[in-house]
Amino acid sequence: MRPAVALLPLALLGGCVETIAESRVRSALVEAGLSQGNADCMAGRMVDRLTIAQLRKLEALKARPGAREKPVTIGEYIERVRRVGDSEVIAVTASSAGLCAAGLG
Repeated sequence: MRPAVALLPLALLGGCVETIAESRVRSALVEAGLSQGNADCMAGRMVDRLTIAQLRKLEALKARPGAREKPVTIGEYIERVRRVGDSEVIAVTASSAGLCAAGLG
């Protein structure tokens, strides 16, 4: 019983870290020009499927500090994601976008 109690803080911390990561991904998607609705839909799925290193690659696509990019379509965003050169990032982004567009996200 004690090992389960000892693991409880780690489990709670893991959930907290995932929430923070999802929030950062959502913010990065909005800053990159996606609508809030698309960002809300895509962020959770992307956090579940990509590593922290891969998520950081996506974070680099956001607008430069002080510059606000015009809204972009999901297709335009996926084209920009191709620049990261990671096929898994591209696949997860495209499938997340597709599911959200279909109302299944």
